[in-house]
Amino acid sequence: MTAGQELVFYIGTYGSEDENRIHWGAMDRATGELRLLGGTAGIENPTYLDFDDSVSILYAVSEKGESDVSAYSANLVTGELTLLNAQSTGSSGACHVSRTSDGKFIMTTGYSDGQISVLALKDDGQIGELVSKIKHSGRGLRDDRQSEAHPHSILEDPVSRFIIVSDLGMDEVNMYRLEEGKLVTQREISLPPGSGPRLVAFHPSGKWVYGANELNSTVTAYANDGTFGDLKILQHISTLPEDVVMDNNTSAHLLVSPCGRYLYASNRGHDSIVQYVIDQEDGTLRAVNWVSSGGKTPRHFNILPGGFLLTANQDNGLIASYRIDPDTGNLVSTGYSLEVTRPVCICPVEKAKKA
Repeated sequence: MTAGQELVFYIGTYGSEDENRIHWGAMDRATGELRLLGGTAGIENPTYLDFDDSVSILYAVSEKGESDVSAYSANLVTGELTLLNAQSTGSSGACHVSRTSDGKFIMTTGYSDGQISVLALKDDGQIGELVSKIKHSGRGLRDDRQSEAHPHSILEDPVSRFIIVSDLGMDEVNMYRLEEGKLVTQREISLPPGSGPRLVAFHPSGKWVYGANELNSTVTAYANDGTFGDLKILQHISTLPEDVVMDNNTSAHLLVSPCGRYLYASNRGHDSIVQYVIDQEDGTLRAVNWVSSGGKTPRHFNILPGGFLLTANQDNGLIASYRIDPDTGNLVSTGYSLEVTRPVCICPVEKAKKA
């Protein structure tokens, strides 16, 4: 493969800062073939990554006791990373990071202590001071996983600009307004007890939002009222086949295809990716296919330009490559993979777009 044929992507992992924890690889844009290019140490548990292609900066959250978020300058050809700076999130166990579309703020969720943090972004993309934070307080049904609040993700609705936080511990999806860097409650949406909402994905039309519920292995479809900042529950649907009953399965990641016709979600335990067809009239889902994730415990996956999907299988270290059939949306293994230790996030330097 030559540099022009390849797309660079980053891999976040669990592990100590003494070894390479953020890796970078390359995917052949024509075949989906993968190769590992390098990695960097100096950061513990970089479990979620976010790439800003306008300034070629990778942001990485460090999921540890006193969590940090770091900014790296990225070489788009070689993948090499150069640390720019790091700031404390003021939270514990930070597991998610995302930016606002205006480029002014970066946001993190502290899974361990319930803190949600907003930090400033400088004009050059470096991370500024902590602007504000709020703390979720509450619990859910399950004593083992929901004895306290566990905000798992924070994302800005790309259309309405409301901020959506999924709290696994409280069985709530919370909507906020961001006013001068401060989160102001807009709406609280309650999920069935024991659901464990983990994160959401947005339909490109802006009409629908989909949420992965980790603990009961379901996806929730919502109608998105971007004017008034509300989500109306349309449907709950299992991530597992009807004939499969697994107490040890948990759902993890989900994404809407760039064309808006399909939704994909991962199952840890069943070790699969489920494909749903999205009804283009009402946004509801119909499960049509399950494929092996290509490894064990698919915590994350991402859709890359050219119609490919890469899975991050945490427990056996495999990054597996799939081609997305343009006519059916089915995932077809390319047969290519690479291996790193405990991969949990895939972050390409280019976003997939509607063909």
